[in-house]
Amino acid sequence: MIPRLGGLATGGPPVVSAGRPDAMSHEITDFQRDVIERSRSIPVLVDFWAPWCGPCRVLGPTLERLAESQRDRWVLAKVNTEVHVEEARRYGVQSIPNVKLFVDGAPVNEFVGALPEAMVQQWLKKALPSKNSARVEEARVLLHDLKYAQAREVLEPIVAGEPDNDRAKALLAKALFFSEPDRARAMADSVDHGPENHEIAEAIRVFHALGRDVTSGHVPDAAVKPLFLEAAADLLAGRFDHALAKFTEVIREDRYYHDDTARKACIAIFKFLGEDHPITLNRRREFNRSLFR
Repeated sequence: MIPRLGGLATGGPPVVSAGRPDAMSHEITDFQRDVIERSRSIPVLVDFWAPWCGPCRVLGPTLERLAESQRDRWVLAKVNTEVHVEEARRYGVQSIPNVKLFVDGAPVNEFVGALPEAMVQQWLKKALPSKNSARVEEARVLLHDLKYAQAREVLEPIVAGEPDNDRAKALLAKALFFSEPDRARAMADSVDHGPENHEIAEAIRVFHALGRDVTSGHVPDAAVKPLFLEAAADLLAGRFDHALAKFTEVIREDRYYHDDTARKACIAIFKFLGEDHPITLNRRREFNRSLFR
């Protein structure tokens, strides 16, 4: 059971439990300095706790062990809610233990309750920013400009070193699709965190399925079949503007041809490129109009 905080009452200094002489080793004295300012140089994991809270005393040693073993990636700051009453209120702490991750001066993720160590480790893998964030952003910009080979060179070592980095995996899948579509599909299927990453992964699955349909001949006969195959060929060659124009024409001529694949392909292209890409901006209105003819 997670103890809830009703009215946060001020109290004396934190009580150090018997058998835990290091219980105060991470206790802060100045929230602004020890959390807000410190988080601008390294992520700070803030453990909001109280001496009377049983689950807090269970979770505390777990966080301290992890902080020691991962001290190059983040630091622990223990905040006694009996002492730092205003800070607990400011950050919406209603139940303890409450653990919040601060990055660049602001909380970016949290969990409540005394989670087992394995679950805390899993949470940290997802919550902590990558040490390669700047390089991943560099790759994203390269991909925005459709520079797949250059982005791949940036991303391959990151994914090798950080196999849980879903952002890097999604972008690497994008970089790989036109050279190694099967590997790109497998990489996309391994992405399990973040809506933007999922959109890229789903776009790659649509592309891959379309390529499989074309090569296997599973495209039904109809008047729009030649145009559809031209559009698919353009897409699979990375000629997105031409593909969108032709898929849009297929939608106008035969709205639900091949299980509505032309519409799905257009949406996948928009997600693959990004909503701010010039091709998306140029073709989105025409696509939308085609749906309501």
